[in-house]
This record gives sequence, structure tokens and C-alpha cells, in this order.
Amino acid sequence: QVQLVESGGGLVQAGGSLRLSCAASGSIFSINTMEWYRQAPGKQRELVASITSGGSTNYADSVKGRFTISRDNTKNTVYLEMNSLKAEDTAVYYCHAYIAMVHYPRVFRDYWGQGTGVTVSS
Repeated sequence: QVQLVESGGGLVQAGGSLRLSCAASGSIFSINTMEWYRQAPGKQRELVASITSGGSTNYADSVKGRFTISRDNTKNTVYLEMNSLKAEDTAVYYCHAYIAMVHYPRVFRDYWGQGTGVTVSS
């Protein structure tokens, strides 16, 4: 079994910062791309940022220059540093990753975390 557990969400004032973490655990052989999604009330889930196993990153236009995604492969953990937060960043943030378990056939499957809430007050 594989689990993704997010942490670091909370309430912050506009202009503030938060750092989200997502740790993968279980019988993991390899982790490919790791991503952060978010879903605001009444809206569809959207991709916020992604990072490959090699460290290449991509960001949604709405967060470029404000958010930074990073990962620690030794800890199977991905982070999302969020600065200059705006009210429109309020959402539940989900971790998503492509993971191959140690058991054969060792194919990559996608896994989701349970989400962590971020509320930005204006």
C-alpha cells in the first residue's frame, strides 16, 4: 500500500506565506512526477505545480513567481512554498504522485492525498 499525507495548511492573511508538505509512505520502489492540485469551493480541481523526478518544474500561470515546488527524494516528500498569498488561493490543496510499488510488475500508478485546507483572509 502507498499513502500520501499532506500537512502545513491553515489560515493566513493576504500577503503571507505557507509551506505545504506531502510525504509518500509504503512499499515504494520509485516515484516519478509529483504534483500539487487545488480545488476551491464550487470550482474544478486544477493543477498548481508539478516536479519531475529529475527536478524539472511547471507552474500554473496564476501562481508563477509566488509558489515554489520542490522535493526531497531521500524522504519521498514534495513541498509547496506559497508566498504573497491572495484570497483567490483559498482552496483545498491535494498532493498527487505517480508511484511504482516494490511489488512486480512495478508499474507507475497515480495516488492522491486527502488534502489540506488553505484559507487566505483579505
